[in-house]
Amino acid sequence: MKPDQLSAAQAARRIETRELSAEALAAACLERIAERDEVVRAWAFIHAKQALAEARELDRMPRRSRLHGVPFGIKDIIDTAELPTEYNSPIYRGHRPRADAACVTLLKEAGCLILGKTVTTEFANNHPSPTRNPHNEKHTPGGSSSGSAAAVADFMVPLALGTQTGGSVIRPAAYCGAFAVKPSFGSINRAGTKMLAESLDTIGIFSRDALDLALALEVLSGRPAAEPIGPSEKPRVGLCRTPCWERADEASRANLEAAARRLAQAGAQVRDFELPAGSEALFERHKVIMGYETARSLAWEYANHRGEISKTLLPRLEEGWQVTRAEYDAMREHSRLCRRALAESMRAVDFLLTLSAPSEAPASLASTGDPLFNRAWTLFGVPCVTLPHGKGAHGLPLGVQLVGAFDADSALLAWAHWACAALA
Repeated sequence: MKPDQLSAAQAARRIETRELSAEALAAACLERIAERDEVVRAWAFIHAKQALAEARELDRMPRRSRLHGVPFGIKDIIDTAELPTEYNSPIYRGHRPRADAACVTLLKEAGCLILGKTVTTEFANNHPSPTRNPHNEKHTPGGSSSGSAAAVADFMVPLALGTQTGGSVIRPAAYCGAFAVKPSFGSINRAGTKMLAESLDTIGIFSRDALDLALALEVLSGRPAAEPIGPSEKPRVGLCRTPCWERADEASRANLEAAARRLAQAGAQVRDFELPAGSEALFERHKVIMGYETARSLAWEYANHRGEISKTLLPRLEEGWQVTRAEYDAMREHSRLCRRALAESMRAVDFLLTLSAPSEAPASLASTGDPLFNRAWTLFGVPCVTLPHGKGAHGLPLGVQLVGAFDADSALLAWAHWACAALA
């Protein structure tokens, strides 16, 4: 197997035993990028000579973590002092932060390699980026973490960071056929990340293996990865179709039902799970909170550089400025009530099984797809994992989403590893 095709855990083990060097792994990733990125367009910035020099230095260092020597892609709304950070906006062309974001520093301290910056949509909002779906370049890779999802799925890098405010980690991962985790709100420090919505923004991780997500989250959150699920342990699974079930396409609904049957055959206790009363508003009214906070987060750009904001984002900001404080506070209180009710009902299950997206990646580059099946979970603040499973009507990847209780991220990732084996 070529080094760029290894999972992060496999690569790290080979680096530890000196079967592989960090430099050789970085070189293989850079070769893959050179071969494929003209089509996929996942990368905003790469300094190949710098990356290789840093990889050589890592090979000379003592091992710092279980991911020592493993490369990461960093979404280009996360500050890096040694690479530009432009937020995919002409307002910030050539912008060089003075410091790395907290999450980037944590990765470097763990001996991980920052390979480059991955493409984001403009300010991590919904104006489409140039990135293409690696399975079919005429289809969207999703957004806003377009580049991170596509780069990992296309074997350009084993791990990458993204952010989710609505559905920007789970949806692009599902569209591109990658694994991803959106941790519990606040699990990964956001200092040095361009803020979009302060009560929603969550740093997430993309990989090609569930174990890799657990190892990366251990580095970034400080919470140890859970022990593997024992053969006698079987999960209690809540099949959560959500109030939006009929808005998913037939292939996605059938795929989720089939996944539930496979888990049941593997010994899981699967039962239907209904969200708490009032939760349907979280799917549709998420924009009240996101819109209000986004407009104010980008107040300086809106006031001083309005002509350089895209025609996609500008109306959304103007809509956000129309949301009153009373509306915002009421929706925040409603979300808090739903969050408490969900925490109580989640005591009866180990995780929920639900849709990652309403369909496979749409055949369009003018849209990043629909975050319908992600927004409520972002408002709930709970951890979510998407696993590649199944194909859509056009042969593109589908995903299934596992949702855990707040702050039970490590346990959810352990169950995700179990579910992968059950669904294989």
